[in-house]
Amino acid sequence: MKWQWDKAECQNLRTALRREWLETNGLGDYASSTLVHAHTRRYHGLLVAHLSSPPGRHVLLSSCDETLLADGREFPLACHKYPGVFFPRGHEYLERAEDLGWPAFHYRVGDARLRKEILLPHRQRRTLIRYTLEGVSRPLRLRLIPLLAFRSFHALTRANVDLQVKTFPAPHGFKIQPYNTLPPFFFQVQGRFEFWPAPDWYYNVEYLVELERGFPGHEDLFQPGLLETELHPGTPLIVSASIEPAPFPLDALWEAEAERRRALGRVAARTPLEHLQAEGERFFIRNSAGQSEIVAGFPWFGSWGRDSLIALPGLAWCSGRVAEGDAVLSRLAEAERNGLIPNCLAEVPGLPHAYNSVDASLWFVWAVQQRQAIVGDEETIREKFWPVIRRIVAAYRAGTEHGIHLDEEGLLVAGHAGSQLTWMDATVDGVPVTPRHGAAVEINALWYNALRFHDELAERFGERHLARPEEAERLRDAFHRRFWCPETGCLGDTFRDGALDPAIRPNQIFAVSLPYPILDSARQPAVVETVRAHLLTPFGLRTLSPRHPAYLGRYAGTPRERDSAYHQGTVWPWLLGAYGDALFRVASDPQRAVRHLLDTIEPIWERHLLGEAGLGSVSEIFDGDPPHPPQGCIAQAWSVGELIRLLDRIRKTAPALFAARFRRRTGRT
Repeated sequence: MKWQWDKAECQNLRTALRREWLETNGLGDYASSTLVHAHTRRYHGLLVAHLSSPPGRHVLLSSCDETLLADGREFPLACHKYPGVFFPRGHEYLERAEDLGWPAFHYRVGDARLRKEILLPHRQRRTLIRYTLEGVSRPLRLRLIPLLAFRSFHALTRANVDLQVKTFPAPHGFKIQPYNTLPPFFFQVQGRFEFWPAPDWYYNVEYLVELERGFPGHEDLFQPGLLETELHPGTPLIVSASIEPAPFPLDALWEAEAERRRALGRVAARTPLEHLQAEGERFFIRNSAGQSEIVAGFPWFGSWGRDSLIALPGLAWCSGRVAEGDAVLSRLAEAERNGLIPNCLAEVPGLPHAYNSVDASLWFVWAVQQRQAIVGDEETIREKFWPVIRRIVAAYRAGTEHGIHLDEEGLLVAGHAGSQLTWMDATVDGVPVTPRHGAAVEINALWYNALRFHDELAERFGERHLARPEEAERLRDAFHRRFWCPETGCLGDTFRDGALDPAIRPNQIFAVSLPYPILDSARQPAVVETVRAHLLTPFGLRTLSPRHPAYLGRYAGTPRERDSAYHQGTVWPWLLGAYGDALFRVASDPQRAVRHLLDTIEPIWERHLLGEAGLGSVSEIFDGDPPHPPQGCIAQAWSVGELIRLLDRIRKTAPALFAARFRRRTGRT
């Protein structure tokens, strides 16, 4: 499965600007833009580096404008949006864009054909751009103009006198350090070149998506100079952009990374499952201290505990990355404090993590449980993760931070009116959009599952004295009393101050889906049917029933408007994993359940995966209303991870049906 777009699609700016490519390097760095290289987000850039000092991701190289020089004429291949105009209009020379295991773009100027490829070598803070000239017998000249932003990827920059414009010679190129607070930048070419310092600013570049999202969307980019080189037909020219000098020869570096990707299946994946398993590698990173983490989403998310743990079974256990998964679990285990796993990991090692979550610790237990079911290897669980599970359960029993404690009935409650400790954590003006303090339905389902798994491990590891089976049964009884809603025939969402919120939300699905389901088997089918009827879409589950008066079907508008819709109807793909688990639990005919799932989510790979937003990946969210356009981050770890886990379970449940569905699939054009 690979994305590929022809001339008509590439030159249609209305659609081309909505299709974004992404390259990553395993360090948290990335490169990303649209098909035509006209940035629409402040997060777009050719080298967005994940730095430790100053901490966070920074757009260093925004773009590199190319001009082909032939027969005394100049043919600019770049494209930028300015207020009211696109200039230059290099997309008019773009004949094709495709995925070769890395993004590639094919331009045509007369008989000359120029292929541009972009690659980030694994765990090297470097972007490589390879140009190959074909179709002519004589050399042509290529002019390159790097445009620098040198700012946090959340910010924008304007022309200023503080930027140090001087460039310095470097092997095969030049070096510049625009600001003392940021690292130097090296722009180097393998081959002969000429460089002319020509400091200047490109003013008022416009980012359409930022303006749509209600944010500032204009900035100035700095041009340090012009570099020209000669392109010989059939002989690739490679450019390196980095904060470190390039290791020459660059073609050897390129080929080594290309071979690594071929070995991982990034080049020749055949089914959506294989494609996503290969895609999942991009979310694993090493921070500046060499610690393993999972990036919650590109381009703007960092490393989040809850997201990492939900994504981990699909990205690691179901994808053959056991060592990488164990390293992430160990990283989170080491950060446990008072029974809490961090909700957000600090960007810089040594700084404090954020522990504002009630469920990250419970998802840690689930991730270990999934590891046991898929991988086995109880000795590793006993040595590395069982001690953490013991501490989590003990802390929750005794009561810990954020008001996390057991009430008199044994329900797990947490938070207060101003806190947001569950995954539905959006706030507007500091006020929770979906208040869920008290006893939340999925939190108690997760707590029951954690208790049962804790007791299972205690028995298995000869620590029977730690097991309290009566505690889990007491919790289950209270759960049925407090959460079952006869009026809706399903589970309510939150029990607080003696009252149940009866809103139909997807959180109830976890009472059926978890390995130890808290809901009795007689009521499980009603919950699954309610979720199917009210919440299921081809791209995930809605966060609120469309029949609820507070439902918002479009995620659009200002930040305030989008935050208000974030969990009030917006669709989340990661919930498909739990829906699939619950459906299989209640299904009398697993084969029929498989057909239902495959038919339901087919638009993910037929429309979304290779056709819109982050090409090759799965978005963070979708609108609740049809046609469910993608929104949010263009590549989300738990969206990809849970879809992998679901497809892997489908494959194992009905291998013949799975194979038949994808036998003839070889890609999309």
